[in-house]
Amino acid sequence: MTGILYLCATPIGNLEDITLRVLRTLQEVDLIAAEDTRNSIKLLNHFEIKTPMTSYHEYNKIEKAKYLITLLEEGKNIALITDAGTPGISDPGEELVKMCYEVGITVTSLPGAAACITALTLSGLTTRRFVFEAFLPKEKKERRTILEELIQETRTIIIYEAPHHLVQTLEELYNSLGNRNITICRELTKKYETVFRATFEDAIAYYQKETPKGECVIVIEGKTHKQIETEKQQEWNKISIEEHMKYYENQGFSKKEAMKVVAKDRGTTKREIYQHLMT
Repeated sequence: MTGILYLCATPIGNLEDITLRVLRTLQEVDLIAAEDTRNSIKLLNHFEIKTPMTSYHEYNKIEKAKYLITLLEEGKNIALITDAGTPGISDPGEELVKMCYEVGITVTSLPGAAACITALTLSGLTTRRFVFEAFLPKEKKERRTILEELIQETRTIIIYEAPHHLVQTLEELYNSLGNRNITICRELTKKYETVFRATFEDAIAYYQKETPKGECVIVIEGKTHKQIETEKQQEWNKISIEEHMKYYENQGFSKKEAMKVVAKDRGTTKREIYQHLMT
């Protein structure tokens, strides 16, 4: 019998946000793999949990995963915890999970705190559809690619950022996405939790004067389908109706069919297109 890997969500700030199931599991497993043992020992000491710990982080995630899998194959049960929140969300836990599945080891996730979901529900923006980008890439080319992809994103966007990079990131997002409605959540679940609803322009102006503190989650309004439609119409309106008609006629559209599509592209009526062509 192989062991089980338990993904245990830990508090993102308030220690009361740990579940009874996670506490029991941390006490019962043979080993706890923690992103930062120095940080996690405070949590374990608070709840008087004596289970042995080992480190599992970004810089040893492959080699250490092989070691942990060996223990699991021997029948040991292991709990994986991150510094705060749910393992596998923007941390190396995803690599261990993938490798466990490759060798047939059972993985289960114990639900709990997650900064991205906490911020989304606090944002006041639409929660029906959203996209989680975590921290934007540091490499300039990759970062630029992601920002370009987000320009036409219609879902609510969630991004993590450190306080000392917040203003720069807000400026980059503003330059790429325009002046959208946003919510910046700081110190989630802690004593000085703040939820700042603003626009990019207002937030940049505010944080240029007030030094941000604490880890930040930026929740950004997605572009509406109406905005996308308007932008497309504006692009088509940069060329003449005659050129627009020619574009479709060259693709095999009849004049009648072309007028119908041109009218739709330009946000007008087929009759108006016909009258223009007849004058």
